[in-house]
Amino acid sequence: MKYAFPDNFWWGSASSALQTEGTREGETTWDYWFAREPNRFHNGVGPQHTSTFYQHWKTDIQLLKQLNHNSFRTSISWERLIPDGIGEVNPDAVDFYNQVIDELNEQGITPFITLFHFDMPMAMQEIGGWENRDVVDAYARYAQICFELFGDRVLHWFTFNEPIVPVEGGYLYDFHYPNVVDFRRAATVAYHTVLAHAKAVQAYRAGHYAGEIGIVLNLTPSYPRSRNPADVKAAHIADLMFNRSFLDPVLRGEYPADLVALLKSYDQLPACKPEDGFLIAEGKIDLLGVNYYQPRRVKCRDSAVNPQAPFMPEWFFDNYEMPGRKMNPYRGWEIYAPGIYDILVNLRDNYGNPRCFISENGMGVENEQRFIENGQINDQYRIDFISEHLSWLHKGISEGCNCLGYHMWTFIDNWSWCNAYKNRYGFIQLDVETQQRTIKKSGEWFAATALNNSFDKE
Repeated sequence: MKYAFPDNFWWGSASSALQTEGTREGETTWDYWFAREPNRFHNGVGPQHTSTFYQHWKTDIQLLKQLNHNSFRTSISWERLIPDGIGEVNPDAVDFYNQVIDELNEQGITPFITLFHFDMPMAMQEIGGWENRDVVDAYARYAQICFELFGDRVLHWFTFNEPIVPVEGGYLYDFHYPNVVDFRRAATVAYHTVLAHAKAVQAYRAGHYAGEIGIVLNLTPSYPRSRNPADVKAAHIADLMFNRSFLDPVLRGEYPADLVALLKSYDQLPACKPEDGFLIAEGKIDLLGVNYYQPRRVKCRDSAVNPQAPFMPEWFFDNYEMPGRKMNPYRGWEIYAPGIYDILVNLRDNYGNPRCFISENGMGVENEQRFIENGQINDQYRIDFISEHLSWLHKGISEGCNCLGYHMWTFIDNWSWCNAYKNRYGFIQLDVETQQRTIKKSGEWFAATALNNSFDKE
């Protein structure tokens, strides 16, 4: 069967500054944490060991062109542009980002630019990070500077990438710095992130720029184990906390009333100011990026909560392992392609069918060298993964969902937060020692799909 996509569909991939650029003079939270606890990082490999985009941006963009990308998302590093977060702008960073943006446009590759992709300047974290409203204001200033510097040539902006992840990692589950376990502080971080987002949107609108502004959310559909009311309620609460806590403010301009009521009943609400509601209502977006990797399957709790334990989302649900589920064993994630369709249908039916695109989707595999044939990685498993997701995406579009594109994570195998190079995601293989790039079989498949705006699948 042939799957053809709408005209001007965005074909591309996504990456981030910290995971690709390398060569930084200042310090992010990641540099600080790695210097103190390298044992928390896979094989002790830290954020200086990237795919060296800072040096190889020009040839890398040629490779994007070779893969027939018509669009590409990366991020600007706040710390690179304004090393202390609030002071002088670094002219070398301005030159670098100008060159990257100009080269992308020259090659016919539309730049999609994210302002914050997990890389807090350490100077900002030292005064409390997203717990501090002064950092919200500093971020708004940084965003405005970016719009002024690059807004004439960048027409697609995103305030945050996966803003729930620093909340989960840094303030709930101890997998990002500052390794806090405190729900109330997590809620404050999430709330202030939404305020920062809204201030950036406000600044963008005030500047009357020609493009559009949005946010990138990782949406994990919450599926209940059964239709039992207890399971359904558990899935609903998981959805409120992990999806709707950001989705509703950015699309509806307000928080779900039942989420507010739930947190209030446990005294977990962040401190709010009277003017915040107006600001959040001003933060409604033009374009939603959807990152989809895996579903969330939940059931009601089978055991009582330990009242002495920290308040956590898991007070309301347990994770559920569905029998027969298809797994990516290297990442420990379930592969469930229909989830991408369910997300689009939910956006269509419950959120007014916003302009959106798949901003990340991907499959990390360990030790891909074992699949080398004639000098090339034969990653047929990645082609199968993408084509299955694209077929469900196609179904959503054919049923009226307003999805405008598909970006894969990622372009070249890159450094991954605490996992370094354990799992590879790229269309292009990176030899970490030599920095040599080699296109994988999936890269060739994607180039043909993008060129034809279609693919065939049995």
